[in-house]
Amino acid sequence: MNSKLQHTQQIKTEAKRLGFLSCGISKAEFLEEEAPRLEQWLNQNRHGEMQYMENHFDKRLDPTKLVADSKSVISLLLNYYPSEIQKDKTAPKLSKYAYGTDYHFVIKDKLKQLLHFIKNEIGDVHGRAFVDSAPVLDKAWAAKSGLGWIGKHSNLLTQQVGSFYFIAELIVDLDLEFDHKTTDHCGTCTACIDACPTQAIIEPYVVDGSKCISYFTIELKDQLPNSMKGQFDDWMFGCDVCQDVCPWNKFSKPHNEPLFNPHPELLEMTKKDWDEITEDTFKKVFQKSAVKRTKYAGLTRNIKFLKS
Repeated sequence: MNSKLQHTQQIKTEAKRLGFLSCGISKAEFLEEEAPRLEQWLNQNRHGEMQYMENHFDKRLDPTKLVADSKSVISLLLNYYPSEIQKDKTAPKLSKYAYGTDYHFVIKDKLKQLLHFIKNEIGDVHGRAFVDSAPVLDKAWAAKSGLGWIGKHSNLLTQQVGSFYFIAELIVDLDLEFDHKTTDHCGTCTACIDACPTQAIIEPYVVDGSKCISYFTIELKDQLPNSMKGQFDDWMFGCDVCQDVCPWNKFSKPHNEPLFNPHPELLEMTKKDWDEITEDTFKKVFQKSAVKRTKYAGLTRNIKFLKS
């Protein structure tokens, strides 16, 4: 077995041991196909107030600008699909990815372990770990690495497990065996487009980020626009509608990452509990959660907006 193939197999075996759903590898090179798409999307202001999307345009498309002499992008998926969801069907809803500990911490730790393993087993390898907080086009790299295809709702989809997973990557200066892109299996289905409460999927494969419920409830720091009243489908943080209706997600299986289990009180909270949530309860229930990003003021703003 040649060393390139051996190293690739070692990395994929270790990724599985660390709990990752799957691991795919692609060549670290300029993303030619994505460049015009990203430019057009930004020019049409589909990112709304997310000014950071305009920064580091070149770095978003070229991993060699993030890691000198990088050769490979190792893409990884980590399942977060919960075994249980919120009990009260009338309560404001929270996106499933935010039930447990903030995924940035959980995944970053696993990526550090994987990079440590690579250095120990393979040698003097340099690289960086990325978990959606840097200018990296996660979904594009995962698709290029054969881990799935980008669906009409612009999320990565996989036939075996759907789309309820996080995407992360290691960019390394190690030459590895590359995987191939998979084919698109959305077919004629338009379930996600038809179901989106704010018509944010403006055409197949194009989402207007500035119309997305996740954008309003997480990213937007100003007052929520009156024009959106009654359109949030009771989502107070994030939105899972386009994933919930996707036929491929009938194959989702519950994760086995204890850190993604919700705070014991979270799933039991009623509509009344949410309406009356105090800052102390917020701090207790969301102590290590990604929900802290909105802060108490942001979450209560969203809850009040649903009632108005």
